[in-house]
Amino acid sequence: QAHLVESGGGLVRPGGSLRLSCAASEFAFDTYPMSWYRQTPGKERELVASISASGNNKNYAHSLKGRFTISRDNNRNTVSLEMNNLKLDDTAVYYCNVWKDRDYWGQGTQVTVSS
Repeated sequence: QAHLVESGGGLVRPGGSLRLSCAASEFAFDTYPMSWYRQTPGKERELVASISASGNNKNYAHSLKGRFTISRDNNRNTVSLEMNNLKLDDTAVYYCNVWKDRDYWGQGTQVTVSS
């Protein structure tokens, strides 16, 4: 089992910033890598960033590297995504993910970048 709850989405102007958070429970959070994905209507869910269980290793979608930063707090069972210099194309529903016996997803949080 795994329970994930995202928060922090909203409406932001191009060039702005947002910080998403994901609260995890019902599993040993500090032993699993975590990821953020995003999805827009009619498109496949795409990987945004992932972080190792320790937090020492991070990977990003090539196009997002430098603008997005993933981090985690293993004491609070949270994983965050700091998003800077947001662009119109960043508009999407953002999902927190962990793979254990299968993929687990949160309910998603909407990020809308609009002027």
